[in-house]
Amino acid sequence: MFGLSFYIVRQTLKMVNFIIRVFKRYPWFKRLNAKVTYELLAKKIPAEEWQFMNYGYVPNASEKPFDIPLGPEVQRHSLQMYHYLALKTDVQGKDILEVGSGRGGGAKHVASALQPASYIGMDLAQSAVDLAKRLHKVPNLSFIQGSAESIPLPDNSIDVVLNVESCHAYGSVDKFFSEVKRVLKPGGYLLLVDFRSVENMDLLKSQLAKSGLELLEEENISQNVINAMEEEDDTKQARIKRLVPAKWQKLFADFAGVVGSKLHTNLKNGTRLYYRFALRKKS
Repeated sequence: MFGLSFYIVRQTLKMVNFIIRVFKRYPWFKRLNAKVTYELLAKKIPAEEWQFMNYGYVPNASEKPFDIPLGPEVQRHSLQMYHYLALKTDVQGKDILEVGSGRGGGAKHVASALQPASYIGMDLAQSAVDLAKRLHKVPNLSFIQGSAESIPLPDNSIDVVLNVESCHAYGSVDKFFSEVKRVLKPGGYLLLVDFRSVENMDLLKSQLAKSGLELLEEENISQNVINAMEEEDDTKQARIKRLVPAKWQKLFADFAGVVGSKLHTNLKNGTRLYYRFALRKKS
């Protein structure tokens, strides 16, 4: 009887995963899936020590060493992802928009350490916006709810758009790039990091080429991300055990990219890639 029950559960999960894979082809489902997922994460796990949603970054030897002092509770590698992305241009005194700001840790760091004139963190999930507002109090920092495919800001109003590990979940990436081009001031920058399968990374590059923005730099940072995953794995595993209910820990560990997870394995074997891009709107 137990064997039969286990078989039924396993087959049901396979069917659910198959249905999800099919529906992920549709823009409306991708939007809905992203909103529901991140609304729930912000509501169910509002822990102050978990402020970042990216997989982390270990800098190249050619990049300036990260020497800002941080407490032991800070997700250093995830913070470094923002830090080195923002350094792709001079953001001091500039107006920044982050599309997909999540729990707001990256927004707080850039707004505090790199001194832009203003930093708007925008997220689709209202509960994530509410959490970020509660956690991060910085004078030049604000958070709003909004869609990447319909940014609620005026034309030519932003100097730099940051997008960290987010656009893979959008219904229409082309529409997002069109909105970025609209809100950027002439000469403004889009700084983006994200992962894709090999074929979908080619698609992303094609979409960037058609965006009307000038590509300044593209870099495969897969190994930098793998290094971050492996260096922080013990801390990440301990955080998951402390913050996530036991019945969800295995699922969440895979989502969080622990060593041995699907994403970690695929980055290691090269079937998934992680890239960093810098683009500019022509003056």
